[in-house]
Amino acid sequence: MKKTLISLAVLAAASTGIAHAQSSVSIYGTVDAAFVSERGGAQGTVNKISSGTASASRIGFKGNEDLGNGLSALFLLESGFSVDTGAQDKAGSLFNRQAYVGLSSKDAGTLTLGRQYTPYYNTLSKIADPFAVGYAGSAKNLFPSNTRTSNTVYYTTPKFNGFDADVAYTFGEQADSNKSGRQIGASAGYSNGPLNARLVYNLVNNQTSAASTIGSGRNLLAAANYDFVVAKAYLAYGVNKGVNSNVYNSGLSNTNFAANGGANTSSSSLNAYAYQAAAPSVDSTTFLIGTTVPVGESGTVMASYIKANDKGIANADADQWALGYSYALSKRTSTYASYAKIKNKNGAVYTVGGNSDAGSGDKAFNVGLRHSF
Repeated sequence: MKKTLISLAVLAAASTGIAHAQSSVSIYGTVDAAFVSERGGAQGTVNKISSGTASASRIGFKGNEDLGNGLSALFLLESGFSVDTGAQDKAGSLFNRQAYVGLSSKDAGTLTLGRQYTPYYNTLSKIADPFAVGYAGSAKNLFPSNTRTSNTVYYTTPKFNGFDADVAYTFGEQADSNKSGRQIGASAGYSNGPLNARLVYNLVNNQTSAASTIGSGRNLLAAANYDFVVAKAYLAYGVNKGVNSNVYNSGLSNTNFAANGGANTSSSSLNAYAYQAAAPSVDSTTFLIGTTVPVGESGTVMASYIKANDKGIANADADQWALGYSYALSKRTSTYASYAKIKNKNGAVYTVGGNSDAGSGDKAFNVGLRHSF
């Protein structure tokens, strides 16, 4: 009896301490699977069950603790996985999607350290793309993605009259140079009522050592969306300059081409189209116009047009048309279908993929189910 009373007292004290500290930890996640049919690639028609088509499948843990005076500590650990196989997205990496810890102040902003999304990707996914970089119409098919970086310090300002800004610095962690491999991103935006607008800049130093001669890749993206209630309009324009500023989402990179004197020898790349694959551009622009239209109480139609304009000698341009539909069965569960087609020109080899898969051809259709918890 005495031991029971002591145990209850300890639990009560612990519970009181937790309540006083106002700390919380929660588990969340997304499970997304779809039937995908791809055409126009090296393997011809490919039919498969794919994971993370609309949004990446993941499980995560996040928490915060109130430290008083408007200051709080926070953390997030997020792991990606494939529903179709049960495997991790990246073998040997537990929290491959996000892993960071930080402090947040109502007056001073938020500072986090670890592996996290870049300002560029946040702008592309949340402001620019009606498909939210998912489904067959993902903007990542033609836009640079610059998704996430490790070893990153990220600062976000508080909002002031609708304005806010952020900056991220990624350490290259090269022994002989502080510049080699580093990445810098910054954005500023305005959000008020139906209008969301943002401008973001990203710089990647491609050097692997102080002696490396590979230059930097630079991306500038301006994006906005406006909610007219009957429809939401999206507009984005990007400028990409330098090595690896906009590589093909099919996995081809400037490094591949440089190693082979400007020609890619990968059979999976060359056989996909009847012409020689062109090297990724080091001077290009990307343009997007799109919309989402609510249909009834639970449906949403998504559509977009994207143009990649290669300003180099190869002139390897591409256009993408995309159409999608999502139907909410509940607040957490939805079904969807989408289709996209890319027209590659002059040796461009862009492919139609989803959120987690680069795809294999220039056309793709998918129908799937997504549940969040």
